[in-house]
Amino acid sequence: MKIGELARRTGVSERSLRYYEQQGLLTADRTPGGHRDYPERAVDRVIRIQELFAAGLHSRKIASLLPCLRDTDGGPAETATPRLVEELTAERARIDRLIAGLHTTREVLDEVIDAASEPRDEPHVQASMTCTSRAPGSSVPATDSSAAGKPASRKASAASSSDS
Repeated sequence: MKIGELARRTGVSERSLRYYEQQGLLTADRTPGGHRDYPERAVDRVIRIQELFAAGLHSRKIASLLPCLRDTDGGPAETATPRLVEELTAERARIDRLIAGLHTTREVLDEVIDAASEPRDEPHVQASMTCTSRAPGSSVPATDSSAAGKPASRKASAASSSDS
């Protein structure tokens, strides 16, 4: 099957299919005219590659795992070793750490939203000022240089102000 048909049947761009081939994830024979000719099983392989990318794996990791997986159902291939389970478990642990980090980031953002939502009793603050004002001549939002550009949580700020 030609690259255009494989792209249509899998919903993956031709450019991505060429990238998969470049990364060693997908192989194709060549016609006498030099065009790619994919076997029918390439459809399952591309779908499996897409699932692994969606699971957060990078192309090098996918390339090392593909020989251990059946394309049709994702189960272990006859050549699979216990290393497959170890590597997949390690990837899941990595993803769990990323999720935990995102939860922490969301909590900090929730604190900032709560703080920004509190009514202000400061009539001297100009209504035209916004939180996204930019430093003169800069395309980057202005930050508090004492915080080195890092957001402080309200809890940490409250604790330090009550100590003084």
